[in-house]
Amino acid sequence: MRPEILSHHSWGKKNREPYANGMEAIFTAVWILFCLKVAHESMVLMNVSTRDKFFLEVYLYYNPVFLTALMVWLWGINIYVFLNARIPYAKVFELEHIHLTHHEIWKVASWMTVAVITSMTAYLYLYSRGMVFHAASQPILLYVMVPLVLGLPLDVFHMQTRFYFLRTLVRLIFPIQPISFSDFFLADVLTSMAKVLSDLERSVCRMYHWQASFVATVAWLEPGDTCGSHSIHIPVVLALPYVIRFIQCMRQYHDTKDKTCLANALKYFSTFPVILLSAMKYHVLQEFWEGWLRPLWLVFAVLNSCYCFYWDIRKDWDIGFVSFHDTDFENDLIHGHKQVYYWAIGSNLVMRGAWTYKLSAHLRHNFRTVFFFSFLEMCRRFQWIFFRVEIAAIKLSNSGGALPRVTSQIPLKDLSGDTEHLITASE
Repeated sequence: MRPEILSHHSWGKKNREPYANGMEAIFTAVWILFCLKVAHESMVLMNVSTRDKFFLEVYLYYNPVFLTALMVWLWGINIYVFLNARIPYAKVFELEHIHLTHHEIWKVASWMTVAVITSMTAYLYLYSRGMVFHAASQPILLYVMVPLVLGLPLDVFHMQTRFYFLRTLVRLIFPIQPISFSDFFLADVLTSMAKVLSDLERSVCRMYHWQASFVATVAWLEPGDTCGSHSIHIPVVLALPYVIRFIQCMRQYHDTKDKTCLANALKYFSTFPVILLSAMKYHVLQEFWEGWLRPLWLVFAVLNSCYCFYWDIRKDWDIGFVSFHDTDFENDLIHGHKQVYYWAIGSNLVMRGAWTYKLSAHLRHNFRTVFFFSFLEMCRRFQWIFFRVEIAAIKLSNSGGALPRVTSQIPLKDLSGDTEHLITASE
């Protein structure tokens, strides 16, 4: 093929892609607006008492998948910023050629969002018109579809990326090989989704037991309910991501003999008393809970929050608290001016204050408040990712040290894999 023909072909392909992406975005927006309209009309048909109970059910079944889709949207923003800041995230994660562009990640997130909203709209529509059995099948279909798509052994829907994700999940559960950056990074993200995982457990539990067709009841709040707030499975699932990270830290200590790994393991271990004491609220007398366990729970929650905040700033982000007085500090930054880091530290502290709503079993009844604080935790983790990957990239290109200056050049292939950029301190 002649060069001019190849150039024309490439030009045409590049110009068709924005058009196709724009049409997909328009179609997605129109479909979501249509679903919202149908959902609103369906809720109008319900009486007030039924509607309030129904919101509890909608939250229970669709909150986990909705927040998961939100996390994918935020990850796409992370990738977009990494590209513009020329941070070699693909090298940090050892992704080679299987990583997705931010456009591809946002496309996946839009598919997930459309699937969740469509299922929820069908759920509302069918229930409001008396078709309870058919309404109850909607979340089941959604929950079955997710693992089927993830494990689909066909070269569609980014098969290499899907299988890389599944292999990483397997390594989290069975850490039989040295812990990679991707392994502990994903496990850290899962700790922020602990509440999402516990809601997922309750949803699957109710689907499995087919409780009251799991529509318009509040049985899941009652002590006698199999999948209710008293279930021992809830604190177990809440603790699971922290158990994984604890085991990873111990494995890293076994491999490296670095005592910092033990201090990190202690950080994750300190979450267990908070989860256990919170869960005991449903299994002891109210007087004992009010007089002894709740104050003890609060002490452990504060200690853990402070420990985690310190670790985020000093260890994960490698920012020394005295570095802000260094006149050369701004030369060490990739993400911009010092104000960006001031904001990150302050907002991290505030959002760490919402930690109890993320993990505590006895605070789960107010689903709107819990959803809000779960959303805040997603935002905190999304922000944490920027600086954690930045530090990993700097250490990848330098010999080490606390927040080393970026004086050497870091080779970075752009997301298309065609050209190579260089990142220096002057940039």
